[in-house]
Amino acid sequence: MQDRCATSAKVREAKFPPYSPDLAPSVFHLFRRLMKHLAGHHSRTDAELQEEVVKWLRDLDPDFFYAGFDRLVYRWHKRFNNHGDYVEK
Repeated sequence: MQDRCATSAKVREAKFPPYSPDLAPSVFHLFRRLMKHLAGHHSRTDAELQEEVVKWLRDLDPDFFYAGFDRLVYRWHKRFNNHGDYVEK
């Protein structure tokens, strides 16, 4: 169904590699900050680590997420304008 709709609407699919770290918000925005937050933090159990991560996520300002989406849109445009080539930092 999706293919038929895309074909009839003359929509072309953008071909990107299955994993693009430059386009993965979890990599370029979220995990980098999380790793910085957890630096020096030692958890004795998985549950303790999970609790710390959940607390960190809940304490984030909503603007953090808006900024991540803004950066993602910028990277999408940059990738598109580079004809699908990898986007540098």
